[in-house]
Amino acid sequence: MRTDTSSTFDDAPAAPRGGSALQPVSAGLLAAIVGFASAFTIVLQGLAAAGASPAQAASGLLAVCIGQGLLAIALSWRSKQPISIAWSTPGAALLIATGVPAGGFPVAAGAFLVAAVLVVAAGLWRPFGRLVTAIPTPLASAMLAGVLLDLCLAPARAVGAMPMLALPVILVWALAWRFARLYAVPAAVAAAVALIALTTAVPADAFAHAWAAPVFVAPAFSAEAVIGIAVPLFIVTMASQNVPGLAVLNANGYRPPVGPVFVATGLTSALTALFGGHAVNLSAITAALCASAEAHPDPARRWPAAVVAGAAYVVIGLFAGFAAAFIAASPPLLIQAVAGLALLGSLGGALSTALAREEERLPAVVTFVTTVSGLAPFGIGAAFWGLVAGGAMMALARLRGPALPS
Repeated sequence: MRTDTSSTFDDAPAAPRGGSALQPVSAGLLAAIVGFASAFTIVLQGLAAAGASPAQAASGLLAVCIGQGLLAIALSWRSKQPISIAWSTPGAALLIATGVPAGGFPVAAGAFLVAAVLVVAAGLWRPFGRLVTAIPTPLASAMLAGVLLDLCLAPARAVGAMPMLALPVILVWALAWRFARLYAVPAAVAAAVALIALTTAVPADAFAHAWAAPVFVAPAFSAEAVIGIAVPLFIVTMASQNVPGLAVLNANGYRPPVGPVFVATGLTSALTALFGGHAVNLSAITAALCASAEAHPDPARRWPAAVVAGAAYVVIGLFAGFAAAFIAASPPLLIQAVAGLALLGSLGGALSTALAREEERLPAVVTFVTTVSGLAPFGIGAAFWGLVAGGAMMALARLRGPALPS
């Protein structure tokens, strides 16, 4: 990973003619709508799984929406680059897999704060940043795949438990994936919302509390949560969001100031943690909408798309209260099924990366199965032990010794 502090872009093609002033606006709005609709259920499920009440989960969603929105506006405006910011979707999936820590949601919020401090440290201290990026990619990907697997099984489980609700949602998702892939998950969310509205009694006061209110969460700390939540959250956020986010920008010719960007995302994450938010980071998926020619033919005129996306996130986040109330009144398995559909692509990518190299395949599999196992000695989550087990296998494979007969 590059750690220069240049705030210009290079290697970009010469600015072509054409394009409309409305093009970055439409691209930014599309990025925000797709990004929110594709993953807000995962964020709410993750916070609830970590012990948050509906009010705290709504506050956490509000915090990350406003945090990532304002940060995207500030970074893009200052650097004149389309720096898109998002919440950590893999981090939310990690919370679902980990469950409620001993001590409840305040301890989880303390872990969020520690993970944010680690991101700041990676931005300020280059050796630490290089150490983080030196974590073998197959192991980080295998850990992520293990975290995602259980949630990605939810669509099949939902079909078995509630076929009349789950099958239409999956059918809509599959058809949209075939004909308009970008809208597959938002279409599934829309189908689920319609079915829930027709079959579930949503509380009458859900609309009355549509505007989310920030709820301060005093963080508490425990060694188990730091090791079992904070460290894996930091790793999946860096490996699955920040590094791919930089790759998207670099592929489009942009060179953001890496250290300051990490510091900014870490500080913003620390602030959102005080209100229940888990993490914000560089966007790895919707960033392409703002950084590519979809936003404007001229690379120098694409940065307003990220500004518009940030502003849209702030506005959307204000309705987090209604989203949380609606999700709380919905069948949990159906919501998990929609979240699982949203993460199938991430699971496939993580497995592909984890198993790509034959010499690293077995350590990656060990990481994967350990993470999936739910192993939690000393109260420390399985994601951490998966990295430990896979790392030990990889170190053992690299020990020099006499050759053994095949």
